[in-house]
Amino acid sequence: MQGLMMDMPLTITSIMLHAEQVNGNQEIVSVTRDNPRHRYTYREAFVRARKLANILASWQLSRGDRIGTLAWNDYRHLETYYASACSGYVCHTINPRLFPEQLVYIINHAEDRYIFLDPDFMPLAEKIAGECPGVQGWIVLTDEANMPETSLANVLCYDTLVAAGDEEFDWPELDERDACALCYTSGTTGNPKGVLYSHRSTMLHAYATMMPDAMGLSASDVVLPIVPMFHVNAWGNPYSCPMAGSKLVFPGNKMGDGETLTNLINEEGVTLSAGVPTIWLALLAHLKASGKDIPTLKRVVVGGAACPLSIAEGFDRYGVESRVGWGMTEMSPLGSINASADQRDRYSAEEYSKKRLKAGRPIFGVEMKIVDDEGRELPWDGKAFGSLKVRGPWICSSYFKSAPGEAHAEDGWFETGDVATIDPEGYMAITDRTKDVIKSGGEWISSIDLENVAMGHPKVAEAAVIGHYHPKWSERPLLIVVREADGQDLSAEEMLAWFDGKVASWWKPDAVEFVDELPHGATGKVHKVGLREQFRDYTFPGV
Repeated sequence: MQGLMMDMPLTITSIMLHAEQVNGNQEIVSVTRDNPRHRYTYREAFVRARKLANILASWQLSRGDRIGTLAWNDYRHLETYYASACSGYVCHTINPRLFPEQLVYIINHAEDRYIFLDPDFMPLAEKIAGECPGVQGWIVLTDEANMPETSLANVLCYDTLVAAGDEEFDWPELDERDACALCYTSGTTGNPKGVLYSHRSTMLHAYATMMPDAMGLSASDVVLPIVPMFHVNAWGNPYSCPMAGSKLVFPGNKMGDGETLTNLINEEGVTLSAGVPTIWLALLAHLKASGKDIPTLKRVVVGGAACPLSIAEGFDRYGVESRVGWGMTEMSPLGSINASADQRDRYSAEEYSKKRLKAGRPIFGVEMKIVDDEGRELPWDGKAFGSLKVRGPWICSSYFKSAPGEAHAEDGWFETGDVATIDPEGYMAITDRTKDVIKSGGEWISSIDLENVAMGHPKVAEAAVIGHYHPKWSERPLLIVVREADGQDLSAEEMLAWFDGKVASWWKPDAVEFVDELPHGATGKVHKVGLREQFRDYTFPGV
């Protein structure tokens, strides 16, 4: 027997219609090149989305055709998200921080028909356009007054197009399993892989991120998504915020500028923000230097890379709760989140410092398990660690244009590439990437744990640990450090002594090297492949 319920498809079109009707007066604020503080409402946004949809309908596109974007977080990008996906096309967000050859690969692999781009990325587009013959037009996200000169062919002005569109548009009926968005992995090994999200998976993910122990969104929130819209759909915020009715504040190309972020938070009353650790380091550094406060900000979500204790404790000083989140492009991306702040009185200060940095508990809809080298499932005891596998309705079943099962070493489970432990309370901790784990004398050492300890030193701005060849132990940890501006006197001896009593003695790095900066990949993570290449010929002292 089946239930007698209406069978309504789960499509993001319903988010748009709900937001326009119920949350129509809520604001969207954007920093753009042509306007330092653009301001309008959800209702106005979706009127413009309909106008754009009418223009797209005149371009002789077919259902499922890909529409690319090379854009920052702002209102025009949001309009493109909805106009394309709700028309039955696929919004392909392209990460402009990828190498040009990677961009060419993914544009051609995705078969993008048109690309909407921010003026900042015109030089990049000019560089690669000749190698992307399938792109029929480039739409610049600005108005006529600010259109840049360009050598590109078939260039159109976004605002001119939107102005010509009809405000009335009949959104097509879509199947909830239809594709709505496409995002490629950063491609640190091999070519980037495409992850094709459906309307259903996106809707379910948006519901999950809104839960109290996830991002906890409501209509009273003012959300500043600093994580880029070109990277895993800004962790779902362009969908969950209109669904909840939260005010949206977009930082545009100022997402790495501590002063702009501080001003946006204080002037717009931001209560929640989400971003990678490097962003929070920039914000905290500005707050420290300027002496400013951020009284409206209640919580931040830190993801994309391990969260150093210095960030968590830095936000403590401003009364801001920091939540560590974990996920992947293949997971839409949210898989777990650490909302342990209300439990801190259960732990000693030292115990809580360890607890709060874990990746957190899986949100409902994500199943996890850890397995050993033979595929045997390991206990959730906080001690056993193994390969982390996940499954759920917003986790990819296969990659775009790939053979079925390519993403799965075991049928029905996605192999994350992470090594993890899970404690009896369900808190998962990433100990390393399988390709980054350090195996010394047959025993594993967590580079992430060592990096977290190093980042706790007041004179350290950034740190990374890689495994490097050792003739006796096979591999040993090499610590690479960027000093703080006021910590240039930090010596190798002082740095290594910092680990005493904080990690097992045999985990302690064998050496430390100081550099001016660490290489970062397209999503802001430290690029360890680049570090290993940089130190390929390194020899440990005394070896």
